[in-house]
Amino acid sequence: MKRLTTTQLRRKPREGERIVMVTCYDATFARLVDEAGVDAILIGDSLGMVIQGHENTLPVTLDEVIYHCRAVARGSVRPHLVGDLPFGSYQESPEQLMTSATRLLKEGGVQSVKLEGGEEYAEGIFKLVRAGIPVMGHLGLTPQSVHQFGGYKIQAKTQNAVERLVADAKALQDAGCFSLVLEGIPAPVAERVTAALEIPTIGIGAGVGCAGQVLVLYDLLGLNEGFNPKFLKKYDNFHRRVVEAVGAFATEVRAGSFPTEDHSHYPSH
Repeated sequence: MKRLTTTQLRRKPREGERIVMVTCYDATFARLVDEAGVDAILIGDSLGMVIQGHENTLPVTLDEVIYHCRAVARGSVRPHLVGDLPFGSYQESPEQLMTSATRLLKEGGVQSVKLEGGEEYAEGIFKLVRAGIPVMGHLGLTPQSVHQFGGYKIQAKTQNAVERLVADAKALQDAGCFSLVLEGIPAPVAERVTAALEIPTIGIGAGVGCAGQVLVLYDLLGLNEGFNPKFLKKYDNFHRRVVEAVGAFATEVRAGSFPTEDHSHYPSH
């Protein structure tokens, strides 16, 4: 089975299908979400918060993203893999962007890269696409700009900001992006941006009007009871289930009821 291509992803909305993307960071979860039938896996710099325990995504390095991309690539077969370019790996120049994106494909085993930002990166994106590197854009609430935004706040709330967002989206499309993530913007704005583009939009906290949706796997599984943003729907409560399972293991170990003979090896006679 071959991985989904950017051409196939772009075709889905035209054929009445919504794109399903999940963010995960390791081979085990990659295997499971592949089995569940997702279209794309984003190996996001959100690993800095979810996996590493940082307050934001800024400390994540390119080497760390590459490490997790390789793990996801080994654990999955069908989904299209998108590697996130972390803060500091592309902002310096189009040349730095080219070097970092090339490493993600060559060393990480992904099929495309994602970067945050608008028209200011159009030149670099154009060069990537011309070199054969597919690019997914990311507009709206861009987590790498958390300090500039003053926190994780909804974006595009004024008319000027909406017009700027639409202009950035068109600039990224013209530069060659095959899709855009729209994060943390009002649903009517996301619907307007989607209608203005020929490439698909993938929303997170941007309403139902996008051509697809993405959530972090850990979030949709409910692994953190304290994380409850408005955009998130938890499809399970793995926080409780993991605590209960590990607690049961601890109880049985302390009581001497695990392991039993069924879980022990004996010499054969």
